[in-house]
Amino acid sequence: MDGVLFNSMPHHAEAWQEVMTAHGLNFTIADCFRNEGRTGQDVIDYCIRRDHGRQATEEEIWAIYHEKTEHFRSKGPVEPIAHVKDVLELLQREGAQIWVVTGSGQSSLLERLNSTFGPIFSRERMITAYDVVHGKPDPEPYLKAWERSGLSKEQCFVIENAPLGVRAGKAAGLTVLAINTGPLPDEDLKNEKADYVFHDMSALLDWLQA
Repeated sequence: MDGVLFNSMPHHAEAWQEVMTAHGLNFTIADCFRNEGRTGQDVIDYCIRRDHGRQATEEEIWAIYHEKTEHFRSKGPVEPIAHVKDVLELLQREGAQIWVVTGSGQSSLLERLNSTFGPIFSRERMITAYDVVHGKPDPEPYLKAWERSGLSKEQCFVIENAPLGVRAGKAAGLTVLAINTGPLPDEDLKNEKADYVFHDMSALLDWLQA
């Protein structure tokens, strides 16, 4: 979702950095993009383990994530990624199943998607933080989407922008099309064995139409 459907990662990165710094944790903008795809709980636990050598408590996770959510909301609205609606409409015309596989746990996610893109998405074709035990980079989120789709792996592909998301998709045995919509170098996506790397959504659209 973030970085593929919505240009929301800059706001997420700023919010994470502000809140982590306030809690004495070292978490840069680049760290946010490199950890994109993890659930919020995983991100917080990862930082506390790394910086303090212990597991995060439930109270810490709730407090930090709540603050981060408030900081993110204060950044204002975000726009869709350029040309992503064209990609979605092309896939819809071709009769493809369109799934959202996200580490987000936003309760209003489906409403937000449909108000932005129209009736393309359904709750039955969404895997969120509430549906998995292990988030990305574990393959579980993509494996759940694939299993529920009823398709073969050869009939599926993942569209990802995050290195850890690419890793999850490849670990699930799926073809991964990576779009570099953030500040990380292409090599970060290539190093995770993305099958194709595109510089933007327009390049992916051209490739799908070729």
